Amino acid sequence: MAWSVSYEAVVSPFLPDDDKVDAVRRALPATGAGIYLNTGSCGPMPEETARAMAEATELDLRIGRAHAGHFEALVEWIDAARAGVAAVIGADLGEVALTHAASDGMSIAAWALEWRAGDRVVTTTQEHPGGLGPLYQLRDRLGVELVHVDVGDGGDDEATLRGFDAAITPGTRMVSLSHVLYTTGAVLPVARIAELARARGALVAVDGAQSAGAMPVNVPDLGVDVYAVPGQKWLLGPEGTGALWVSPAAMDRLGVTFAGYWSFEKIDSRGLAVLHAGARRFDLSSFHPPSVLGLARSVGWLAMYVGLEWLQRRQARLAAGAARRLAAIHGVELVTPPDRMSTLVTFRIGGWRPDEALAELQARTFAILRVVAAVDALRISVGFFNTEDELERFAGAVELVAAHTPATLPPRRTLTMLGESG
Repeated sequence: MAWSVSYEAVVSPFLPDDDKVDAVRRALPATGAGIYLNTGSCGPMPEETARAMAEATELDLRIGRAHAGHFEALVEWIDAARAGVAAVIGADLGEVALTHAASDGMSIAAWALEWRAGDRVVTTTQEHPGGLGPLYQLRDRLGVELVHVDVGDGGDDEATLRGFDAAITPGTRMVSLSHVLYTTGAVLPVARIAELARARGALVAVDGAQSAGAMPVNVPDLGVDVYAVPGQKWLLGPEGTGALWVSPAAMDRLGVTFAGYWSFEKIDSRGLAVLHAGARRFDLSSFHPPSVLGLARSVGWLAMYVGLEWLQRRQARLAAGAARRLAAIHGVELVTPPDRMSTLVTFRIGGWRPDEALAELQARTFAILRVVAAVDALRISVGFFNTEDELERFAGAVELVAAHTPATLPPRRTLTMLGESG
């Protein structure tokens, strides 16, 4: 049951981009099923990851899950997943806990303080429910004051900083926010916000759902205290996986609210309870072994087969190009601030409800994207595996839809025939 990192091929850094993109697309079968533009919800899984998970599941089926080798393999896979995530975000191994989602990490952070009625926590007006949920519970159950800073579309750093400067008053114990807004795709000035918070004694918890893996992240440089990471999005891992980075400087200020077997270095039923010295104390429950293996394999695949620097540079370039192309279409409103973006592009099509436009774009291009109801818009997530041709075909469909109303849009079958003949 032993496992070690092993990759069938490593793409040479000197391989031409077109050949490299072809290679990674062959390794990501879902990219052949349509124009994959929703990694911000769930990324395409590498074939190698799926194969490793299937082999682990098959082994469980054949020989069971209760033997010593099964547990030993799980521990090895957990260590590999932890190390992989640490490498992606510029952290040390001992600073990373494994979770089952970024939402888990945000809840762990929110409940890590001894809150009192009247304490204050500051967030933004553009947060995901995974980060907001625990804050609303703090408000409703414990009487914590919850303040929302209006960051608009996230494109004005100075206005955002003024908002946080006013909101982080005495009694503020935590600032909780996203690195990249899931709504508009704006990258917030997290390091500067953290500097404000730190000067006033507040801890900073960051939702890295749309940043970890999508763009370069070095958590120590941000000056934050905790950073939550999902496994299934930009790391291309299985659902039900994630991680939480905890700053060594904050470790003693954060209490362990949820604890279990994995949290302790030593524990017995007579009173002995010694938490792990590092972030592993925030590991709570056991993990699905094939999924942990899958996360480790996907992160390793990205780092060793694809190359993090190459993929992050490529998807940033493609996303910026897609934003420019969409913004130039008559009738399209770009919601994403182009000078503060990473890989998400949010937009509206005049005269169309987002759900109606979504249905048309999916049917005409086999594009996989989503509606962001919070801003009444469509959102695409541009990945390193996308091609210029895919993005142009998608933009062409947007252009067609934007030139019509739902009542005047030509039938899809006619458009398909025209597309095939031209």
